[in-house]
Amino acid sequence: MATVAEPSFPLKGRRVWVAGHRGMVGSAVVRRLAGEDCTVLTAGRDRVDLRRQAEVEAWMADERPDAVVVAAAKVGGILANSTRPAEFIYDNLAIETNIIHAAWRTGVSKLLFLGSSCIYPRLAPQPIPEDALLTGPLEPTNEWYAIAKIAGIKLCQAYRKQYGCDFISLMPTNLYGPGDNFDLTSSHVLPALLSKIDRAKRDGLEAVELWGSGKPRREFLHVDDLADASVFLLQNYSGDIPLNVGTGTDVMISELAELIAGVVGYTGRFVYDTSKPDGTPRKLLDVGQLARLGWTARIDLRAGVESTYDWYRANVAQPAVP
Repeated sequence: MATVAEPSFPLKGRRVWVAGHRGMVGSAVVRRLAGEDCTVLTAGRDRVDLRRQAEVEAWMADERPDAVVVAAAKVGGILANSTRPAEFIYDNLAIETNIIHAAWRTGVSKLLFLGSSCIYPRLAPQPIPEDALLTGPLEPTNEWYAIAKIAGIKLCQAYRKQYGCDFISLMPTNLYGPGDNFDLTSSHVLPALLSKIDRAKRDGLEAVELWGSGKPRREFLHVDDLADASVFLLQNYSGDIPLNVGTGTDVMISELAELIAGVVGYTGRFVYDTSKPDGTPRKLLDVGQLARLGWTARIDLRAGVESTYDWYRANVAQPAVP
C-alpha cells in the first residue's frame, strides 16, 4: 500500500459517499475505507435512483458528504454492450451527470470519478498514455459505454475549470475480483472464462468453446488494488488529467484461459470460435504517471485469480449437471 507523510486531502473525520457500494468496485472501496478514520455513506436503490436528478440532489443535500467516489455504473462485456446500447449510454450518462452536478451544488470538497480504459481509441499506441484520449475511433463493441465514460471525465474537467471543483478521474484497466458478475450473457472476459472453465471441469467436458481467436492482449487489475489506488489518489491527487490505473503488464486471452484452467484444475482443451469478435487487439495502460505519484499494483494475477475463484465457489457456483 502506497503511503505519504501528509495527504493533501486527509480523510480523517470526513463523510465519504461511495455511490454504487453494492457493486464489485464500490464494495471494494468500502472495504478499503474501513481502514481510514472516516464515515462511509451508502445509499441503496431503494433509497435513491441515481438516474433521477431530483432524488440524487435531495439525498446529497440531506447527507452532506465531504467526498464522493462515483463507482456506480451499468457495466458488461461485449455481448451486453452490443445488444443493449441504449441502456449503457443512458444509464451511465444519467448517473454520472446527476452525481457530479449535485456534488457541485451541495459543496462537496472532493469527488473521484471512475472511468474505464475503454475510453481510448481502438488502435491507440501501446501502452496507452493518458493523452491518447480522443485521438481516434473507439472500439465499436463498447462505444456506448465508452462515450458515457468520456462524458464523465469531461464533466469533471468542466466543473473544475468553471467552478474550481476538486473533481478527479481515474481510468482503471480490466477489473476482476470478489463481487464480479459471472453471468455469461453480461460478464467481462475473466469472470466469463472462470465460470465456463469451472463448469466444464465439474461437468467433465473435454473442451471449452471461447469467443474470438484468443490472440488479443489484455491487462487485468484486482479490484482491491483499484480500491487502494482510489483511496490513495483521493487523498493525494488534485489534477485535471484522468490518471490510468493498472498493472503495466498484459497477457493474451489464450494465456489467461490456460492460467484459469490451472487454478481450477481443468485439463481439457480450448476451441476458439473465430466467427465471434475479438474486440480491441491490445489494451495495456501506461501507468507511469501513477507510479511517479507513489502507487503501484501489488496483487499478482495468478494469486488474484485464485482468491477470486475461492470467492466464486463459495458464493456463485452452481451444482454440476447430473
